[in-house]
Amino acid sequence: MSSERTARRDERTRPTDETPAPDGERTASGEPVQYDEGYGPKVGVGPHPEPWPRGERYDPELLAHGDRRNVVDHYRYWTREAIVADLDTRRHDFHVAVENWGHDFNIGSVVRTANAFLAKEIHIVGQRRWNRRGAMVTDRYQHVRHHPDTADLTSWAAAEGLPIIGIDNLPGAVPLETTELPRRCVLLFGQEGPGLTEDARRHASLVCSIAQFGSTRSINAGAAAAIAMHAWIGRHARIEAPGAP
Repeated sequence: MSSERTARRDERTRPTDETPAPDGERTASGEPVQYDEGYGPKVGVGPHPEPWPRGERYDPELLAHGDRRNVVDHYRYWTREAIVADLDTRRHDFHVAVENWGHDFNIGSVVRTANAFLAKEIHIVGQRRWNRRGAMVTDRYQHVRHHPDTADLTSWAAAEGLPIIGIDNLPGAVPLETTELPRRCVLLFGQEGPGLTEDARRHASLVCSIAQFGSTRSINAGAAAAIAMHAWIGRHARIEAPGAP
């Protein structure tokens, strides 16, 4: 394998500043103001009362002007780098991969859910540019890796010892509800409408379906991804009661 291909496969893109805020507003530290599409009250907190907390993880600009980012209260006033570093100490063992051939608007929703369930990495398969709107800037706190095609994703996963589990209601798929998902794996999702491509199906070690009981032929791609990720969480994550230390 050429060094150029190895470098390309090892490429990891940190979240960038190209993601616009819903209404274009930014905080004093340059972070987009993050609240859903500009509707409802702004999230977050105002300036921190003095004396300020001390430590490298705190952002002086946020302490002075307030923190309106879409983060849990534990991370208020922290720098983005400090948040990512803390998340890195406890990320789960599953990866999320999503095909991106038509700039599907659901990809942002998948990324946001992957952040909520703390996936190890997010893999964009296909076009490098993806629709970030639904992510609500959560990609800033994830590791996002690009693969030009499914074969590249498969080669990377094989080198890491990770089976690829496709999620789609296809003939021959096994029920997600009765399948023991591996702790270390890649959950692969297709796009809204076509679902997994034929190429993705061929490269998947297993394809799981989601049980449906109504008249519709399928559920939203973002919803399907959330169900599959939560299935992994239910099997492998450590669940603590709210407010537990």
